[in-house]
Amino acid sequence: MKIIFCGGHHNSALLVARVLKQKGYSIFWFGHKYTMIGDKNPGAEYIEVRAEKIPFIEIKAGKWQKKFNFLINISRIPCGFLQSLFWLIKIRPRLIVSFGGYLALPVSIAGWLLRIPVVTHEQTTVCGVANSLISKIAVKVLVSFPSSVNYFPKEKVVLTGLPIRTELFDKGKKLFENSKKTIYITGGKQGAHLINEEVFKILPKLLKNFNVIHQCGSTSLFNDIETGQRLGEKLDKDLNYWVKEYFFEDEIGSVFKSADFVISRAGAHTVYELLYLGKPAILIPIPWSNKNEQMLNAQTLKKMGLAAILPQEDLEKGLLLSTIKKFSENLENYKKSTSAKIMQNATQNIVNEIEKILKKGYNPKLNV
Repeated sequence: MKIIFCGGHHNSALLVARVLKQKGYSIFWFGHKYTMIGDKNPGAEYIEVRAEKIPFIEIKAGKWQKKFNFLINISRIPCGFLQSLFWLIKIRPRLIVSFGGYLALPVSIAGWLLRIPVVTHEQTTVCGVANSLISKIAVKVLVSFPSSVNYFPKEKVVLTGLPIRTELFDKGKKLFENSKKTIYITGGKQGAHLINEEVFKILPKLLKNFNVIHQCGSTSLFNDIETGQRLGEKLDKDLNYWVKEYFFEDEIGSVFKSADFVISRAGAHTVYELLYLGKPAILIPIPWSNKNEQMLNAQTLKKMGLAAILPQEDLEKGLLLSTIKKFSENLENYKKSTSAKIMQNATQNIVNEIEKILKKGYNPKLNV
């Protein structure tokens, strides 16, 4: 039985796909080979999906984005739909599993036209634009947070939680033997070039007082990994700076075990993992995220006493170093047990819902 996976949150989706593959289902992946338009280096999604030996089909989808590559994005909107239609006709899957994001929209619409059932998962505390539209044609809408339930039709929505990588809880090994505090800096799949730039500026001063684990992305548009490696060779006399494009599953347990605190964007998946681990963080929300969802995510952690927020405008004003020093000096105030109710067994919850749909054979209908 064939199932298509697609969407913008590949870490969670891949956990579900892996279980279904082990149960004997044939999994195909529609996704982004590159994290940014014009990039020449494959992104983490492509690398990790291929490592699972899951067939990967690149969909060049577009979105309405005025600030970045507007004309290219517009031209890709019909392209993504036609590509999706072609591959769905060729593969003939029984189900499409969407994990949100603009790439999932043309895949889901093409699937609905072909009478292929769609189930979608919402990772955020609110509701993304793509999932708002996909929910109208989906047979089920699975959500991570109770606050998301009210955004979708009651008869379709199921609270499942968000799949978490079990490798986060691996004991791993401590990466540094010195007495300095360790910071894990991550910008997500694209590496967050703006964060990388500010980190590079303060790296000489930072390494005097901290160990730094830095995930900076692999995009060829900025080549931040080369800058980081070059600075590391020049500055890292005490071997307390580890920079990589990505940290994969066999490394992430050691990374989180070693980190005293994290500096990151405030995407839903990141926030969920930080909540799960109770890991203190300085969060830098993307200011252009849909419905300001990243700021809302960051405020959730701040209210729980687990995070401080550094607005991007303050990041660009050069306030990163002073924020780190202040956060580190008060770190014990952030190391609190949170009262967050994180759903257990989210991966299995989603697998169960998918198998219910496959068993019942839902007939897709438009809900407007």
